[in-house]
Amino acid sequence: MRLLVTGGAGFIGSALCRHLVGDLGHEVLNVDKLTYAGNLASLRLIEDKPSYRHVQADICDYPAMRALFTEFKPDGVMHLAAESHVDRSITGARDFIETNINGTFALLEAAREYWTGLPAGARDAFRFLHVSTDEVYGSLGEEGAFLETTPYDPSSPYSASKAAADHLASAWHRTYGLPVVISNCSNNYGPYHFPEKLIPLVILNALHGKPLPVYGSGQNVRDWLYVDDHARALFLALTRGRPGEKYNIGGSNERRNIDVVRRICEVLDRLRPKAHPHAELITMVADRPGHDARYAIDATKIIHELGWKAEETFETGIEKTVAWYLDNEWWWRPLRDKVYSGERLGLVSERKVG
Repeated sequence: MRLLVTGGAGFIGSALCRHLVGDLGHEVLNVDKLTYAGNLASLRLIEDKPSYRHVQADICDYPAMRALFTEFKPDGVMHLAAESHVDRSITGARDFIETNINGTFALLEAAREYWTGLPAGARDAFRFLHVSTDEVYGSLGEEGAFLETTPYDPSSPYSASKAAADHLASAWHRTYGLPVVISNCSNNYGPYHFPEKLIPLVILNALHGKPLPVYGSGQNVRDWLYVDDHARALFLALTRGRPGEKYNIGGSNERRNIDVVRRICEVLDRLRPKAHPHAELITMVADRPGHDARYAIDATKIIHELGWKAEETFETGIEKTVAWYLDNEWWWRPLRDKVYSGERLGLVSERKVG
């Protein structure tokens, strides 16, 4: 297949590109603007393969997107490009509105124009996979899990912008017939994760003897999904998913944030021991504004309909993740030194317009 992937230099996008090209042998055009979180070093394993190409472009640029569709002639689109960090959305919402909403609109329109002009057989086979998040559903209580039918109730500028993008994608299917499939995933983790997110931040701060920040009381619960499991699910959603349908993707690995941090400390104590346990670095900090209490995904639909299941448990996945960061300083050191050093983000007192 010839697949146009947006955001392929990001964390999930790069895992997807490595899977599509390296494991499955498909041809991929990676369209990525290369913002601070886009990193071509994450694609080193496939960068020299003739079936892979990167184009630096902004999905908000409709003429550029039209030109790429015309040139590349994809069999499908896997749309992952997005601003994704909740803390950054609190103090800089404008980028989230521009990329996640306006960018999705521009891409949908470019895809619709291209799809409309395809021959009948190619039109029937074409798919547009819109990749989203479980955060659009809001917050859960102590019980239950998000279903595909759960009403949207976003809490942050990030999740609100993704919810809007989901609605656009759904509307383009209902109004124009564009064969859209939507996926909503739980929290991803694994190799090549930009170090502003909880798990890589804790790993690197611990290695450097810095405080390990935990919001509030640390009781917030997330359902963790190993990124390579997610990449496999996304390809199945594209190729086997039914147009107009949504598929929730989760690892069935619920953990409190404090327990995630403690587990990372335990693994580091064994793999990279220091004079004192790493858990002594845990520091409770003021909670994030609008911090959702709990997320949990019911992945029954994608398991039963598409035959997917997560291969990694949280225990096996976190072992692999910590070991990867210990073995791959070449990847994270430039980011840590030049892009993001581990400072707190998302403080409302630092709020700026836009």
